[in-house]
Amino acid sequence: MTRISGTLWLRRLAVLLLGGLLSGLLAGPLSAQISAQTAPAAASSSTAAPPADAAGAKAHDDSFVIGDDDVLAVNVWNEPNISRSIPVRSDGKISLPLVGEVQAAGRTPLKLEQDIAARLKSYIAEPEVTVMVLEIKSQKFNILGQVNKPGSYVLANSLTVLDAIALAGGFRDFAKQKNIYILRQNADGTQARLPFNYKDVLKGQNLAQNVKLQARDTIVVP
Repeated sequence: MTRISGTLWLRRLAVLLLGGLLSGLLAGPLSAQISAQTAPAAASSSTAAPPADAAGAKAHDDSFVIGDDDVLAVNVWNEPNISRSIPVRSDGKISLPLVGEVQAAGRTPLKLEQDIAARLKSYIAEPEVTVMVLEIKSQKFNILGQVNKPGSYVLANSLTVLDAIALAGGFRDFAKQKNIYILRQNADGTQARLPFNYKDVLKGQNLAQNVKLQARDTIVVP
């Protein structure tokens, strides 16, 4: 190798070494800056989302009282052979595997959950039971007399006397539309009689007569 070619080779080696050194020095601060910018975003995304359990948790509604013919969804966590949809029988009871017959009518969903869980403790260490009302069929009213379809009807939300008459197909020809009345059972066991003048209500008079119906109300159209 000549002296000139050796000198050129040394210069090229020096340039390569210097370039690598500068790249390393520049890459360090740049990567640190990128990490500093992305770290807060990652931290905020990890803390912003609430746990799934907290987001889905809801307070249990303990106001509804189960009755005959209501359809219930009974779910026992991790026990598909016990979980099922089931109607309440006319005797007020339901039957489940391992649980047997249990009284449902007259209880709230929460109380029924507790009763089922207590019976399952003999077979499952910590049973988690949920009871939901799928269909409400126990709350009914009756409409009798001079209507086209007398009978018993499921009580929907905010149903009034006018709504009930429409459900029953309207009046027959000789219905006494001014002398309709509602028989209502009071909490103390007594019975109240509420008058309803259909023609007055149609005229917009004495609209307070058009009361919201309650379970076990009986409308009489003479």
